[in-house]
Amino acid sequence: MTTAQTQELDVQPTPLALLLLGREADPRSERGVECPGDLPSPSDPDLVERARAAKEKLGSRVFVLGHHYQRDEVIQFADVTGDSFKLARDAAARPEAEYIVFCGVHFMAESADILTSDDQKVVLPDLAAGCSMADMATAEQVAECWDVLTEAGIAEQVVPVSYMNSSADIKAFTGKHGGTICTSSNAERALEWAFEQGEKVLFLPDQHLGRNTAVRDMGLSLEDCVLYNPHKPNGGLTVEELRAAKMILWRGHCSVHGRFSVESVNDVRTRIPGVNVLVHPECRHEVVAAADYVGSTEYIIKALEAAPAGSKWAIGTELNLVRRLANRFASEDKEIVFLDRTVCFCSTMNRIDLPHLVWTLESLAEGNLVNRIEVDRETETFAKLALERMLALP
Repeated sequence: MTTAQTQELDVQPTPLALLLLGREADPRSERGVECPGDLPSPSDPDLVERARAAKEKLGSRVFVLGHHYQRDEVIQFADVTGDSFKLARDAAARPEAEYIVFCGVHFMAESADILTSDDQKVVLPDLAAGCSMADMATAEQVAECWDVLTEAGIAEQVVPVSYMNSSADIKAFTGKHGGTICTSSNAERALEWAFEQGEKVLFLPDQHLGRNTAVRDMGLSLEDCVLYNPHKPNGGLTVEELRAAKMILWRGHCSVHGRFSVESVNDVRTRIPGVNVLVHPECRHEVVAAADYVGSTEYIIKALEAAPAGSKWAIGTELNLVRRLANRFASEDKEIVFLDRTVCFCSTMNRIDLPHLVWTLESLAEGNLVNRIEVDRETETFAKLALERMLALP
C-alpha cells in the first residue's frame, strides 16, 4: 500500500501491519509454505504477464475465486468475487473446471471442496492462509463443550448454529448434532429456525455475530446470552448460568472486526460531519449499537452502490475491500473512509499474494497439483448436511 493510498483512506501503517504485509520479517512467528522450485519475487515486473499466460494455458480447466478481502493484485485474476459461501457455490456451479483455485483462507477452500464434485480439485495458493476466528474453535474443544452441556442436563435442548467462518470439523459437528450453518446475511433466519427446533442455541465460533443477531435483530436481551470460554473449566460458567441462557456464545471473534471501537465511531463522526457509519456484524456489540447501518460484506457493497452522490461513509470492515470501494466510487463523489485510523488488513488473507498465485497457476499448467485442500469423506458428509439445512431455510 502506497503512502498516498493510506493518506487517502486516513490510515497510518503500523510496524505490525508492515510485518503482516511482508515488508518486515519475524522468523519466530512467520510461517508459510515452502514451495518447490522458485517462488517469484513480489517485485518481479513479469508477474502479471506470467499469471495471465498460465491462466490462459489452463483455459476452462481452472476457475479462480477471489474473496472480497484479497489484494487487488490477486483480485484482477479472479473469475468471480464474493464472500466465502457465494464463492463455494460458484465453484460448484462450474463442474467443467478441473481446478478450483481459491484465493481466500483455509476454511473457505474446505467449503468449496465439500460443495464441489469429487472430480474437482480445490487449491489454496498458500496453506498458511488460515483464519484466526475459525482456529478459535477446535473439534476437541467443541466436543468437550457438548459434554459440559450434557452434564448440565441441557444438551437435548441445544441446537448448534455455526458461522460459515468455521472449519470443516466444526461444520461436521453441527450437522451431526442437528444444527445448521449461517452466513452473516442469514444469521437471523438460521437462529429463528434453531429456536423452532430447541430451546437454546450454541453459536460457534463468533460471539459478536451471535450476540448482535440475537439482541439487535431478534429482541433477546444481553442477559439471555452467556459466553463459553473453552480455556476455562466448564467454559467458565455455572450449571445455573447454562440452564438459564438462551444463547450460549463461543468465545471467538474476528481479529479484524474485533478491533473497531466506539472511540473509532465517535472520532470519525467528529472528523467528518454527516458521515454514515456502516459496520459488519462481526464487530463488537457496542460498535454495532453506535453505527448507523450494519450488514454483511454483500450488504456493505450494495449500500454503497445505492448511496447518493456526495454522501460520506466510514466503513468498519477489512481494509482491502474498503480501499477498493473508495476507488470504485470516487468518480461518483462518494467519500468512503476506513473506520479506524490505523491499517487493519486481514493478515492471513494477505498471504495470498501474486507470487503464490503465479506459482500455483504455473504449477497446474505444468501438470503439477499443489496445495490441494481435501476434506475426508465422513467430515464432508456431516458438514454437507449442515450446509444443506442452511440452503433449505426459507
